[in-house]
Amino acid sequence: MVNLNIKSMRYLSAEDFRTLTAVEMGSRNHEVVPTSMINQIAKLRGGSCAKSLSVLYMTKLIAKMPHMSYDGYRLTSAGYDYLALKALSKRASVYSVGNQIGVGKESDVYVVSDQKGKQYILKIHRLGRTSFRSVKNNRDYLRNRKTSSWQYLSRLAATKEYTFMKILYEHGFPIPEPIDHSRHCVIMEFIDAFPLRSIEEVRDPADLYKRLIDILVRLARNGLIHGDFNEFNIIVHEDGTPVIIDFPQMVSTSHPDAKFYFERDLQCIVDYFQKHFLYEGPVPDFDEIVNMEKENSLDVHVEATGFNKKQAKELERYRKDMEESKNRGELESEDDKEQEEESSEEEEHDEE
Repeated sequence: MVNLNIKSMRYLSAEDFRTLTAVEMGSRNHEVVPTSMINQIAKLRGGSCAKSLSVLYMTKLIAKMPHMSYDGYRLTSAGYDYLALKALSKRASVYSVGNQIGVGKESDVYVVSDQKGKQYILKIHRLGRTSFRSVKNNRDYLRNRKTSSWQYLSRLAATKEYTFMKILYEHGFPIPEPIDHSRHCVIMEFIDAFPLRSIEEVRDPADLYKRLIDILVRLARNGLIHGDFNEFNIIVHEDGTPVIIDFPQMVSTSHPDAKFYFERDLQCIVDYFQKHFLYEGPVPDFDEIVNMEKENSLDVHVEATGFNKKQAKELERYRKDMEESKNRGELESEDDKEQEEESSEEEEHDEE
């Protein structure tokens, strides 16, 4: 499990962050970035780069590959966290990090504050937390990288979520206001509401069901399908008003499997209300919805704002491989694998 520990951030110098950024830049084409390349990218005078590498290594923001006599380093998950938080703090989006309030198979959620004390939500995407063995032999879409490949995909997921959230918020959908994003992190509005999964009883199940179905239908009439519309990604205010979260799975209604994704979202709500609230409501038909006049083509707007088809295909292929591997029982923890590597590395370091 990757934990967010920012204790060392205040002690890192500008040269340390410049060196850490150099490791990140080198990771785009190298699993282990040669020290000579880090020096070349960082462009620090004297022995500053070597000193910074030592500091970053001791604070576990970079690591060496165990059992490898190669003069180079890789960027760790903690190092990637530091780079994202440093960028967000420079833009005054984050001043302090509070408690962790959520953890999932692909993300961590924290409460953060700005300099005025206003609270927000920090979502850190961690694709690859639950990895899959089969993809290790066939992942050209990850550019044949290992550690950095998960950082790359996590960045794609965060970019996609932030882009979709901006479009949806601007068009009045009930979602948290997106505030900022950097690399694999998204800052959004803090909403004081309860997850649907934790609500044992609602005042008016029929009203809440109708509101949720209306959101599904309205999304489709705007060219979008949530892709993971269930009790885990719906929060509800005390007055019964729902808010939708978690958008990295969203797809266009022009997607070849759009009907499947829509009906899966729909069935999740239908089943949940039948089981937990003993309520059975009307079910809309996908074909009828897509034949209606569109309100907007938000799927087209999203692509125009920066999240392109190539990125979407890379992220979608990852999710399909995840689903297939899950069905075959081939899942394993990538975080545990990274911790094992770092533990092995520490043992070698101690022996030296």
